[in-house]
Amino acid sequence: MLYFYIGIYLVIVNVIAYLLMRIDKKRSRRRGARRIPEKVLLGSAIIGGSIGAMIAMFTLHHKTRHRRFRYGIPAIAFLQLNILLLVFSTGTVTSDYWID
Repeated sequence: MLYFYIGIYLVIVNVIAYLLMRIDKKRSRRRGARRIPEKVLLGSAIIGGSIGAMIAMFTLHHKTRHRRFRYGIPAIAFLQLNILLLVFSTGTVTSDYWID
């Protein structure tokens, strides 16, 4: 059951990260439009939306020139995927800690 909730969380956060990048890309085309701060975009990747942010970067060609995004988002995704693999393969997170 815990894995289900983690999966739902990650799907939602990744969709939000993608949408934030998409909205910012649209706003970047309009002069004077209020943009989404880079801290928010990076923050959405850090809390679990790195895959969605990376998909948006490369499909929308948004923020690909910024070193912070070009190298940071894939690095965050790499770390998060490795942490997930480590935690789930060692059985560190089990339903023993949670009430079903």
